[in-house]
Amino acid sequence: MLTVEEAFRKFKSRLELNQREQDNASARQNEVRDFLVTKFSIDRSFLTGSYKRHTKTKPLKDIDIFFQLAEAERHYRDEAPDKVIDAFHDALVEKYGASAVRKQTRSVNVDFGVVVDAEDNTDYRVVSVDVVPAFADGDDYEIPDRGLGKWIRTNPETHAAKATAAHQAYSSEWKGLVRMVKYWNNHAGQGDKPIKPSFLIEVMALDCLYGGWGGRFDYEIQSLFETLADRIHDTWPDPAGLGPPISGGMDNTQRDRARRLLKDAAAQATRAIDQARRGQNGEALKAWRQLFGPKFPLS
Repeated sequence: MLTVEEAFRKFKSRLELNQREQDNASARQNEVRDFLVTKFSIDRSFLTGSYKRHTKTKPLKDIDIFFQLAEAERHYRDEAPDKVIDAFHDALVEKYGASAVRKQTRSVNVDFGVVVDAEDNTDYRVVSVDVVPAFADGDDYEIPDRGLGKWIRTNPETHAAKATAAHQAYSSEWKGLVRMVKYWNNHAGQGDKPIKPSFLIEVMALDCLYGGWGGRFDYEIQSLFETLADRIHDTWPDPAGLGPPISGGMDNTQRDRARRLLKDAAAQATRAIDQARRGQNGEALKAWRQLFGPKFPLS
């Protein structure tokens, strides 16, 4: 039987992207990019978000692709954010069909119709991508925000640099812990994620994971759940110092719900740690699997 530490190591490995998944992600994003350059004047396009930062969890959904529009498309910047989102949506519908394309607050989502099984497997295929229109603004970028009704500034390179620095400062375990909590977030709310957006988990972890790696996943995760619960009502600014607060997507009712579920997770982690301490290793593994979901191994 696996020890708890061995199970966490295996869990961490299961949440990492393997070569087949990376190859499929590359093929899919190139397919989208090759199509959109026939519809818009684009200076460059590049992968960003949690996929690029290596904090994406399974199943592999919503890979972010930035499309830096050329000067010929500058008229969109002078219009409401809906205009460019509508234009990208309509273009992608031509290729993928209306049922596969969905407008979001700052992007257009393309679903590839991949079925996720009960074990969160997708036969190594990408479920969806998020297409983000953008304009360069010096070293930063401006992207549309339909919710706010204006263009906002951002810098995904700054986000990536901060994640890399945090990972290195935490004995290269930081990204693994973030992926674990994101995976919990996928399963804890019965279809309605407690913490939204998922990027908020990463932003909070930049501050909440401190003091260096303690050497045990079970203790680290229990402490992280407790700290996230205690600080979910805080205002969490954009790590790049450019856009609106990352925590702005949740109201107080949603934060109260997230705090309750995070507290429940911390309590369940405490029980699992106690079971292992009393020699009930099998029960501890079951408790961790119940907490996280089907990717946490029992053997």
